[in-house]
Amino acid sequence: MYIPIGNDMAVRDSTIVGIFDMDNCSWSHRTRAFLKIAEENGEVIPATDNLPKSFILTSEYGLNRVYLVQFNSTVLEHRRL
Repeated sequence: MYIPIGNDMAVRDSTIVGIFDMDNCSWSHRTRAFLKIAEENGEVIPATDNLPKSFILTSEYGLNRVYLVQFNSTVLEHRRL
């Protein structure tokens, strides 16, 4: 199954490692360091033009991707095609 994440983008639910809420996770220095390294490596993909409310970590074929999305983690949990 696919989960729509906005801006005509969708991710496979089998590739999702985790869905993280920015309000709960962004205060941690480890999360900020992780997101900084992911951005430096070109692994961050913005799926919104607005302020992101959560991010999705995926891993497929050995490639990690971080999608910044406008929906919170509870909404993403219920979005299935």
